[in-house]
Amino acid sequence: MQWEQLTSPDFARAVRETGVCLMTFGVLERHGDHLPLGTDFLNGHRLACLAAEQESAVVFPPFYFGQIYEARCFPGTLTLPPTLLLDMVRSLLDEIGRNGFRKIILVNAHGGNDAFLPFLTQTMLWEQKPYSLYCFERALNPADRAAWNALLETPEHGHACECETSISLANHASLVRMDQIGAPAEALNRLEALPANFSAVSWYANYPRHYAGDARPATAEKGRRLQAIQVAALARFIRAVKADEVVPALETEFFQRASRPGQA
Repeated sequence: MQWEQLTSPDFARAVRETGVCLMTFGVLERHGDHLPLGTDFLNGHRLACLAAEQESAVVFPPFYFGQIYEARCFPGTLTLPPTLLLDMVRSLLDEIGRNGFRKIILVNAHGGNDAFLPFLTQTMLWEQKPYSLYCFERALNPADRAAWNALLETPEHGHACECETSISLANHASLVRMDQIGAPAEALNRLEALPANFSAVSWYANYPRHYAGDARPATAEKGRRLQAIQVAALARFIRAVKADEVVPALETEFFQRASRPGQA
């Protein structure tokens, strides 16, 4: 169920019946020369909607703010100041909770959020909330990973690649410009002299075209099969979150102990 498509009475009923809201995180950024700026939030929202059809949940409207500072040098990228971004998302989560959801799932559809969303989740221990936050980290089990890899023809992936382009063809083929795909983009390793280092320019050092991989073998059929693997994984996660009683209980225990530090 999509939040924005429900009437107010239907929304209230959906909260009672599902108890779970999915909030997907994509951004507006360059995806090579052949994919639209909104690729991440378009595909992420579609993934969440399909998973919510398999395991009933309410999907928050498409959201396109996140960590994407590494792409500010490319036309069309949209960013927010770091503290504003964090405060805004935390406020939105509080509003989702105020509307009655006691479990909220963050669905990451953008690699640049891989550090931001776990940090955001960790901030939930700053003050007790009436809801629990779960972060779906896109991890596939071994069987899913094997099925995923069996569909691929190229070795390097990461951004606007065979996978992402195939899924985009399955979801919104009219927005994909296959005739604009550039030469394959392999990591340049311009920071290889600092192997244990992470810098703000680490991604840019490898992929200055904001393209990683080779999108030429992408097909819509491949995209549908890749997406089906993702949808099944997310639906399983929603089902597990619905059944979970451990996270809320541990949060209650944690905040009780935090209110009386030094006591047993």
